Amino acid sequence: RVQVVESGGGLVQAGGSLRLTCTASGLTFADYAMGWFRQPTGKERDVVSCITSSGSSSYYADSVKGRFTNTRDNAKDMLYLKMNSLKPEDTAMYYCAAFNDRVCAPHIHRIPPIPNWGQGTQVTVSS
Repeated sequence: RVQVVESGGGLVQAGGSLRLTCTASGLTFADYAMGWFRQPTGKERDVVSCITSSGSSSYYADSVKGRFTNTRDNAKDMLYLKMNSLKPEDTAMYYCAAFNDRVCAPHIHRIPPIPNWGQGTQVTVSS
């Protein structure tokens, strides 16, 4: 059973930065693309970014492109999301999850990740 634990969220002013961390277990981490998702209060959860199993390439949603960077350490089974130039609209609960593939699919917004969701980490950006 796959388990993920997200951490690193917090309250930050607009323009600030945070780095989220995800630890994963129950899978051979280096064999799977990993994604970051977010869910604002009252809205649906959607993918923010995806990184291939090797870490060689990434996908970013238009809303975060140029501001967010995801990286991974396959030796430690850990995934990271560095978030710069944060905006109030980035406020959400952030989750990580594995995709059942080594690459990030072109239609990634329609691809469900491997269960199960972690508890997430809250990011709040004040204006």
